[in-house]
Amino acid sequence: MKMKNTAVLHGIKSSKGEIEGRGFDSTTFHLSVDIASSQSGDSIGVVTRPFKFGDSTEFQKWAHLKDKWPLGGILCDCEFDVVAGADNSVKLTLLGIKPASTKAPA
Repeated sequence: MKMKNTAVLHGIKSSKGEIEGRGFDSTTFHLSVDIASSQSGDSIGVVTRPFKFGDSTEFQKWAHLKDKWPLGGILCDCEFDVVAGADNSVKLTLLGIKPASTKAPA
């Protein structure tokens, strides 16, 4: 099932190279997640969860923000694929991400 939501993007990491003859090329987006729903232990605050999306060219779409990154992150519009697991778990896959619109509603 596809779901759209907003999330705070705290960081982006590009990885490209080769290890033992195998190439890799990806971009990882670190988004805030709700840790209150954790199945074990207690928690306070916010953590980020890594979501791989696209290759290193995806990173270049955000590179202009490198020297202007806000301490609190950037609010983004995200699209996720939500799949229920056999053990009542939920798997989220990032399908799309872009900075949230800053336009005021009319």
